[in-house]
Amino acid sequence: MPKQKPVKALVKRVRVTRTGKVMAKGAGGRHKRVRKSAVQKRRLSKIRPLEGAAVKQIRQGLGLV
Repeated sequence: MPKQKPVKALVKRVRVTRTGKVMAKGAGGRHKRVRKSAVQKRRLSKIRPLEGAAVKQIRQGLGLV
């Protein structure tokens, strides 16, 4: 059985740490930034770990399962 190819769009959006956590940026950081507070913009700019059922699907899409 051949290896599963990773989804290229997913590779560009997430990264996996050495411990196996899936990290990604939060949504809402690009649109209407003038109306958002400095605290909100700073929080949205950070990369955060993803949780829940989506992590399993993302790892599968990256070819790590």
